[in-house]
Amino acid sequence: MKIKQISVFLENKKGRLAQLTKILKENNIDISAISVADTANFGIIRMIVSRYSDAMRVIKDAGYTVNTTDVLAVEVADSPGGLHQVLEILSQNDISVEYLYSFVRRPSERALILFKIREIDEAIGVLNHNGINILSPEEIYEL
Repeated sequence: MKIKQISVFLENKKGRLAQLTKILKENNIDISAISVADTANFGIIRMIVSRYSDAMRVIKDAGYTVNTTDVLAVEVADSPGGLHQVLEILSQNDISVEYLYSFVRRPSERALILFKIREIDEAIGVLNHNGINILSPEEIYEL
């Protein structure tokens, strides 16, 4: 149920993100989800990609600092309060969300949110117990 997320550290300079995406394009690696956070000097690009092992290799070979983190891909109702329901369950069980971002996919009645949670195994158990669907890596990479 854990999804491998790639985090790439980029200098905050014009064209750096385009260089990174060009590497992925040239290696036929698809980006399913992406989040960009920046500071004055650098950015952190978080991505869910097809063939993450290959992506790690080609990004490292290009000289970038890159690592992986486990995240959860959680389905929430695509309506007011859908995200709140999941956050409330986590909060009631003293589980903190470090960050989250949405996953773009075909239209449906469910939204897909990627969660970075330190207590990931505990979160999986709590969410499953409360009937919240967590997608497997295979389900994510098929989208």
